[in-house]
Amino acid sequence: MLKMAYFDLPLEQLQTYQPARQEPDDFDAFWQETLEQTRRYPLEARFEPVDFGLRTVEAFDVTFNGYGGQPVKGWLLLPRQRSGPVPVVVEYIGYGGGRGFPTDWLLWSSAGYAHLVMDTRGQGSNWRKGDTPDLEPDGSNPQSPGFMTRGVLNPKTYYYRRVFMDAVRAVEVALTHPAIDPERIAVSGASQGGGISLAVSGLEPRVKVAMPDVPFLCHFGRATQITDSQPYQEIVVFCKIHRDKIETVFNTLAYFDGMHFATRAGARAFFSVSLMDDICPPSTVFAAYNYYAGPKQIKVWPFNKHEGGEGYQAVEKVKFLGEVWPV
Repeated sequence: MLKMAYFDLPLEQLQTYQPARQEPDDFDAFWQETLEQTRRYPLEARFEPVDFGLRTVEAFDVTFNGYGGQPVKGWLLLPRQRSGPVPVVVEYIGYGGGRGFPTDWLLWSSAGYAHLVMDTRGQGSNWRKGDTPDLEPDGSNPQSPGFMTRGVLNPKTYYYRRVFMDAVRAVEVALTHPAIDPERIAVSGASQGGGISLAVSGLEPRVKVAMPDVPFLCHFGRATQITDSQPYQEIVVFCKIHRDKIETVFNTLAYFDGMHFATRAGARAFFSVSLMDDICPPSTVFAAYNYYAGPKQIKVWPFNKHEGGEGYQAVEKVKFLGEVWPV
């Protein structure tokens, strides 16, 4: 029997929920140093035309140097009919998925926008194929299966440090292409992709629009206490086994919490949340949303779980972006 029920705070409380933030004192310095280290490597963005039988969309196989100068893959899709540079949506992928094929990503180019899809290093073997390995020069600690505890005993070796830097560089890749308007950069993604887009919004001021759907990687402390769903359970399992490392784990995670990036983001934002979401509980999404510093709105899906609004939300996002940047 399908079980769906409210398990988190009532909507009235969610709308004002602002838990205490435990932000590291050197949060900004950590990320500034990380950005500087990453940008020491040339971007070397390459766009190779590929033919997937698409008649209204130009498709390019993208390669660029992300964290540590390591190669990251992606797709760039451009509407064939355009009179000049167009806005771009840089999209990040949900947990376990990869870039797949250009035919998987036709929404934004069909609506008249450029669309840059970033592959997620090490992922892409759970539900859509990926092509980017996680080359790990810094070593790592033992981990629970998955990515949530890879390198988690030190913020400098934590997996998402590399992913967030790849994601910032993906925005920089978009800025290099002559078909893209550098003044109209949007980021988007669902679940993990939503959490990545929040981080990029807080790290890269050239991002003007953010569209995080049911974002992951927010309010780790609460998430690990109120849901027994994956992927947050990877953290729980790790702490269950490594009982002496709990404080260290959450000290690291504090550098990657979407709440902290939200306070630094100025892009115009359109969030979504599902009130029955047992993977990214609604209080964790509202924690980031309520701290978000830029202009914002949120679409609430009362009777959905982690699938969110799906096609309904896609329609809402196209309408939203069309009002911001008509094409």
